[in-house]
Amino acid sequence: MAVSAQPAKNTFAALSACFSRELAALLSEDAPHDPTPNEFIDLVAGVRDVLNPAGGDLDDAVVHLTEALNGPREDRRELLARARTNLRSALEAIR
Repeated sequence: MAVSAQPAKNTFAALSACFSRELAALLSEDAPHDPTPNEFIDLVAGVRDVLNPAGGDLDDAVVHLTEALNGPREDRRELLARARTNLRSALEAIR
């Protein structure tokens, strides 16, 4: 029985896989293929800079993503979960 190699729910890879395509489409760009955490943060920040309605949630997502990348490893899971919530809220506000 093969086990799926999906990334854990609270990782940069999981967030990128879930949100990159939709975020890139908002900028009329192609989604980056396997972006680094910094590239994913740049994508979120780029959408934030273009779209004001979801700006607050996207601001918060950028802060949580940056803190997860640069902060203590033990805080990463919680920060990425918060970023995921902010990204979902932002995309719902845009739709």
